[in-house]
Amino acid sequence: MRRNRDADWNAWPVDDYLTENYRGLHPYDIGVIRHHAAVYRRFAPGSLFRTLELGAGPNLYPLMLAGAAARHVDALEPSAANVRYLRGQLTHGIDDSWQPFYELCRSLDPALPESCAEALRRVRIVRGTADDLRPDTYDLASMHFVAESVTEDVDEFTAVCAAFVRAVRPGGTLLAAFMERMPSYRIGTGPVWPACPVDEAALRAVFAPRTTSLRIARLAKDLTLPEYGDTGVLLLTAERPSPAVPPVQASSSR
Repeated sequence: MRRNRDADWNAWPVDDYLTENYRGLHPYDIGVIRHHAAVYRRFAPGSLFRTLELGAGPNLYPLMLAGAAARHVDALEPSAANVRYLRGQLTHGIDDSWQPFYELCRSLDPALPESCAEALRRVRIVRGTADDLRPDTYDLASMHFVAESVTEDVDEFTAVCAAFVRAVRPGGTLLAAFMERMPSYRIGTGPVWPACPVDEAALRAVFAPRTTSLRIARLAKDLTLPEYGDTGVLLLTAERPSPAVPPVQASSSR
């Protein structure tokens, strides 16, 4: 069983990953963006002082989505390769392939700035892992295809999710996407990366005791993407409970 420390994340194959997943809009992207934009629209522009993208990777659209509601966005990322890519995009301008993603984000949330560059101006790249998170720091935290994609150890998956929950202040919002039942996977012709197959029951077991207002929606498998062994995407929203409010029974949205 491989854990997070057993993989060389600094050698993450950025170009192959982007080519396989983000050089064009796929159904998964559209579904995630639609779901998340509806959450961000609940917040007035600038009403979230600081938000988190945990394990940002080279995926820019979660950072774009935060560009209206959040005044500051921390993109926490451990991989040197991903950090180089993110810093290059923020410094020199985004690749043309990201523009359709931003157009979709802005069509769903008109409060976003006119330009993607303005939306991303709020982003600060932070080198680090979930172990570096301080509790009670963020108004909202999001995470995309991270906790289930870095370890084969269920306990370590749970620990990453628990740190994710603790990172938001009581009453803060949690927003996440998980690959459903994805086994350890390969990008391009590179090495196999560790993963922990999770389903809705696994997410409820981890998040229901730690959150309130838990909702889990599902996207059907995206056949336009390479075969990673997944069966769909699970979309999670929840809140960290205030001290006086115990977690409640989760509900499901499909």
